[in-house]
Amino acid sequence: MRLIAFWSAHRAELVALVAQHVLLVAVSTLAAVAVAVPLGIFAARRPRLGAPLTAIANVVQTVPSLAMFGFLLPVPLVGGVGARAALVVLTLYGLLPIVRTTIAGLRGIDPAIREAALAMGMTDGELLRLVELPLALPSIIAGIRVAAVVGVGSATIAAAIGAGGLGEYIYRGLSMVDTTVILAGAIPAAGLAVAVDGLLLWVERSLAWRRRRVTRAAVAVAVLAIAVVLLSSSLAARKASGAIVIGSKNFTEQLILGELLAQTIERNAGLSVDRRLNLGGTLICDRALIAGDIDAYVEYTGTALTAVFHEPVVGDAARVFDIVRDKYSRTGRTLLAPLGFNNTFAILVRGRDARTLGLRTIDDAARLAARWRAGFGYEFLERPDGYQGLAKAYDLRFAAAPSVMDLTLSYRALASGQVDLIAGDATAGLIKGLDLVQLEDNRRYFPPYDAAVVARGETLLKHPEMRVALERLSGRVSAADMRAMNYAADAEHRDIRTIVREFLAAR
Repeated sequence: MRLIAFWSAHRAELVALVAQHVLLVAVSTLAAVAVAVPLGIFAARRPRLGAPLTAIANVVQTVPSLAMFGFLLPVPLVGGVGARAALVVLTLYGLLPIVRTTIAGLRGIDPAIREAALAMGMTDGELLRLVELPLALPSIIAGIRVAAVVGVGSATIAAAIGAGGLGEYIYRGLSMVDTTVILAGAIPAAGLAVAVDGLLLWVERSLAWRRRRVTRAAVAVAVLAIAVVLLSSSLAARKASGAIVIGSKNFTEQLILGELLAQTIERNAGLSVDRRLNLGGTLICDRALIAGDIDAYVEYTGTALTAVFHEPVVGDAARVFDIVRDKYSRTGRTLLAPLGFNNTFAILVRGRDARTLGLRTIDDAARLAARWRAGFGYEFLERPDGYQGLAKAYDLRFAAAPSVMDLTLSYRALASGQVDLIAGDATAGLIKGLDLVQLEDNRRYFPPYDAAVVARGETLLKHPEMRVALERLSGRVSAADMRAMNYAADAEHRDIRTIVREFLAAR
């Protein structure tokens, strides 16, 4: 059983990710309760004024969670990379079910009970505290139950912005196309959702039968809240302690490069490193670096030129590097010398098609595109140096609009015949592993994509030993080295930390 072996080998990491997941759900659910219950009370007592609030909660619920994370990235105080933005999003998603069940619970109370309480001389506050809330509590708990279960599922997506949790395994498995790693995160997440649902269902039923259990539940929630505060403080202290934070995007090569930076700093600079890998695309990593949520990551010069700084495509590698280095320096960031390889976009077809049809260049493929299906990553479709420009340069016209899919999954889709052409990475290990062929960019459309470390200037000034350590990597990672490491991770499913450790030991 590969899954059990994986859990056994990564048990400490698994426990930490489960704890992070529980923490995210617990804090966000408690925050949602603190906001939604008063809103529900207000809406139940003043329906006309409360209706707009309920409508806003409805709108929030319709926004896709990944889009919500993206919206919050640049927002001061509540945005950025990490748990803070994740907690805000999860709290917003928890509001609607709690507001609705609070309103339903209060409106479902027999009016005769209220009249009797008022006749006994109770004030409005006493009526609410001693009569209405206890009677509505089972309904409110039902809403909390729904919010918590939704939170468990949504928290897996929070890993895309570095918030941790079991989503890290899911994203890592997707980037490596490894079902074992995907299941290593998905199964505990599903189990956690079932456990939370069962626990709160028991509390809900207990409240319907014995009011004494309310006190016990309240004590349990209080203890949990205290534990959450203590754990949150310890996690916050980790960044405050001065650890260098290394980030990466969400595909195999970036995970390897992020780990390469981390181990290099630990080995040669003696600094503590906090890994925030699998952060998502270029936008998230760039925003995280600007905000100070990470201190360094590896970027590609062509990507920085077109996607980060929105400059026109330039074909000369040295000129691209100079332009990008100057642009970064104006924003307090430093671009170090390239690592040694150019990871340009690779237009890929199946090996058997290339051999049978005699495909060597992109022009060769363009002649057959009218009866082909294409599949591209979302970033390639949107970038100025991506699909639109490529289609114009080569007059590419496919049978239908290209399918949008995860970059790593697109390799498998091509190999299995679901699509006929994709845009991958020139150094991807799956090119060899799945017998794919890279077509020559004979019209020189793509700019150079030299991999280089970009870091916060403030961090490099504070820790000059970090810069010295990272500069040891300049020119030391060849395209062959990168392909070999990618192949070891993607095709052989080896542990990335081990791959990087062996690479550094051989240098």
